[in-house]
Amino acid sequence: MTGRPAHPGPWARRLRDHADESGSAMVEFLGVTLILLVPLVYLVMALGRVQAGAFAAEGAAREAVRAMVTAESSAAGTARADIAAGIALADQGFPRDAGALTLECSDSPCLTPGGTVGAVVRVEVPLPLVPELLSPWLPLAVPVEAARAATVDAYTSVRP
Repeated sequence: MTGRPAHPGPWARRLRDHADESGSAMVEFLGVTLILLVPLVYLVMALGRVQAGAFAAEGAAREAVRAMVTAESSAAGTARADIAAGIALADQGFPRDAGALTLECSDSPCLTPGGTVGAVVRVEVPLPLVPELLSPWLPLAVPVEAARAATVDAYTSVRP
């Protein structure tokens, strides 16, 4: 006798029964990883892009109002505000014409001392990797909007 039992114990049977499934754990791990990881990576990409759009809209509105209230005239202020908003959008990787800028004045003429000037910037943030074919069923962009207001300096002369 060699000291081994005549029939295999429970551990030996378990090892023998699972010997033919040795690679299935790796396949299951890869399958679950792909099912969970791919949507998670896409979600991070999409949220990062929407956040960049929010930063771009907020910065564009802030800079547009600053450019408007420090201008010499309403016409020059509108042109400067448009350029400032374009630069703020480009800083976050959006085309300069990606946002719609709306300027609003509380008084007429616009740059009346003590008056308020407001700017609203709306940016359409395209979702990454969404093809045009899916446009009837899925939105292709997320709208992001920001608004800012500033007061015209009370000690300036009236500027048309």
